[in-house]
Amino acid sequence: MLTIPIGLLLLSASPVAAQTTTQVGDTTLTVLEAIILGLVEGITEYLPVSSTGHLLVTNNLLGLEEPGVKEAIETYAICIQLGAIIAVLFLYWGRIRQMLDGLIGRDDEGRRVLIAVLISFFFTGVIGLTLGEWFEDNLFGVGPIAAAWIVGGIAIIVLSRTGFFDRTTAELVALTPQKAAIIGVLQAVAMWPGVSRSMITIFAAVLVGLSLRAAVEFSFLLGLITLTAATMLVGYRGGGELVDTFGYVTPLIGLVVAFVSAMAAVKWMVAWLNDRGFELFGWYRVAVGVLALVLLAVGAV
Repeated sequence: MLTIPIGLLLLSASPVAAQTTTQVGDTTLTVLEAIILGLVEGITEYLPVSSTGHLLVTNNLLGLEEPGVKEAIETYAICIQLGAIIAVLFLYWGRIRQMLDGLIGRDDEGRRVLIAVLISFFFTGVIGLTLGEWFEDNLFGVGPIAAAWIVGGIAIIVLSRTGFFDRTTAELVALTPQKAAIIGVLQAVAMWPGVSRSMITIFAAVLVGLSLRAAVEFSFLLGLITLTAATMLVGYRGGGELVDTFGYVTPLIGLVVAFVSAMAAVKWMVAWLNDRGFELFGWYRVAVGVLALVLLAVGAV
């Protein structure tokens, strides 16, 4: 299982563990820290468990929330998504090429899927630009993250057991602009770390009528454009400080690790959902949420 080791990573991601690695040049981000962050990002980005929540807690455990590196590590937590973006480009190139063909009028289904993705992205973007700062100021803490993990996990378990994810067999082509808008609005809830962009997008897509398989694929495609936009914006604003603080080598190591682990995680997730359903992710979310609350209670984070 790819989800279970994340809890172990959270426990092992301590300043003591990080200090066992030799630093590269003058960077304050060690190779071990870069590998841990790359694994956390790659494994959790497309799974319905919240990569942002995992990265924020991991950064805290690694001691990377100190004033001297806090802004640079926050930039890196976004820019490392590039590894996961490239992974989806590889895995879903056939669908992406179909969408590109649709853009130039060569594929009607590709055009409809592309329009749906862009509409969802537009609504998420508008809400993000409007409320993003409020979410960052009020909900980027271990307590709110743990609460979102637990509540989301319970929701997955309950909905799985009531047959919510088996309610329809509709494919992506059935997604209308109106339904895409609903998904985009609901995806904005994932600005709260711990909610999970993937989870809320899948929930919303099934709610408007897509099959679970189609909803998962749409979450990947929507994530591709959403993550790319976020990476470009944050990289433009803070890329210089990121390089000045950490250099090039260790951030690139983390990015490569994120790419490889995201490839494995996406393949595993699709296979797991086809055979066994969604409930496992709910139990994992509850477990990691409780773990985070324990760490908070003992002062570890």
